[in-house]
Amino acid sequence: MKRLLVAAAAVLTLALAGTAAAALEPFTFDPANACPGVTATFSNGTLHLAKPCTTVTNASAGAEITGANGQTFTSASFTLASAAQCQGGSPRFNVFTTTGTFFLGCNNVTPTTNANGTVTYTFNAATLAAAGQQVPTPTGTITGVEVLIDVQGSADLSGITFNGVAQVPLVGPPTSKEQCKHGGWKNFTNPTFKNQGQCVSFVAHHTHHGKSHEHGKSHEHGKSHEHHK
Repeated sequence: MKRLLVAAAAVLTLALAGTAAAALEPFTFDPANACPGVTATFSNGTLHLAKPCTTVTNASAGAEITGANGQTFTSASFTLASAAQCQGGSPRFNVFTTTGTFFLGCNNVTPTTNANGTVTYTFNAATLAAAGQQVPTPTGTITGVEVLIDVQGSADLSGITFNGVAQVPLVGPPTSKEQCKHGGWKNFTNPTFKNQGQCVSFVAHHTHHGKSHEHGKSHEHGKSHEHHK
């Protein structure tokens, strides 16, 4: 009985750790500095993404969804301020798995219009099939997930969920220097920071190593809009 209780406690601890790790990490991708004003910020429950340059410019704005690695895909959703913000395949989820990369764009499912004029897009096996299976349902084990825009324009996303878990930024404190980058330092409220350097300094002084994976090296943000043309 004691072993069973210990095992159960260990499972619960892992489950809680996985839940705590799930979060949005806003980013911008503009390797050539060719898109001034590209932004990804989160406030008042809304992820605001903007790409003011031309669609063909290699740039994007989005947020990495952490905590899903090792899972299999079941569902994802987001709500836009209006249907007009769905432009081609953006915004979309990029789901990276052991079997490939899957693109779930707002134009790939039939949306639900809410009473307040917002529009909700839900992605799962049923909704993708009902819309004619324009894109395949993700298979395999998840290695990364992000939600982004890479066409010219802007979008305001709320109610972002992935595999049934609501996605919002970390409130703090940061645990890696990478979380401070790409404007991520603005998302922490416990504590708050005046700039990226202050956030990085905090991590360096409050963790054993202050290091994490290099963001964006495992996946190339914003280079996959061609499949929507």
